[in-house]
Amino acid sequence: MTISVALVDDEAMVRVGLRMVLSVEPDIEVVGEASDGAEALGLVARTRPDVVLIDVRMPHMDGLEASRRLVRDHPDSKVIVLTTFDEDAYVAAALRAGVSGFLLKVAPPEHLVEAVRTVAAGGGLLDPAVTLRVIAAFAGQPDPAQATGRAAELDMLTSRETDVLRMLAQGLTNTQIAARLYLGEATVKTHLSRILLKLGLTTRVQAVVFAYESGLVRPGEREV
Repeated sequence: MTISVALVDDEAMVRVGLRMVLSVEPDIEVVGEASDGAEALGLVARTRPDVVLIDVRMPHMDGLEASRRLVRDHPDSKVIVLTTFDEDAYVAAALRAGVSGFLLKVAPPEHLVEAVRTVAAGGGLLDPAVTLRVIAAFAGQPDPAQATGRAAELDMLTSRETDVLRMLAQGLTNTQIAARLYLGEATVKTHLSRILLKLGLTTRVQAVVFAYESGLVRPGEREV
């Protein structure tokens, strides 16, 4: 099965670099490019890619607004936001919008390829270099009303599901969660699927956001 990818960045050289990395992979095909968010909407509507790699800062329509519309109008096209270390506020908003993940622009080529495959397969992409810092940034000033509502929703989870959600939000992988809880990876995936279903979420990224907004995990907290 070939994974179709759309590239969205206002810098032509960035798009060239992304295309070069992805085009050598036998299971990935770049089906189009756009230089701003408005163009991206038309591109995705025409090509229906499996994955959209999109920059944040672009003219006419930025990547944040484009991501919101893509997630809403084209849920089958999974969005990965390309970011730099100085764009925490943008990424936090993109997480809330429901993107499937984000990746640093300076990430090694192999990470880019892995990210595309992971998201195309239905997974979420949490770059450990920035994820916890970004989420902590907007969870540090929570909306009390929202936190109360989120905390009440936690009651829908079993104690094991709550443990899995907590560890996910603390940055652990499925393999690490399985080892900590003495479970098989398949069981961890089953718990995650049930968590998403019960909370009305669609991605692991949204689950992490939920964990912080509900107070289940506090900024700076780590699993020990």
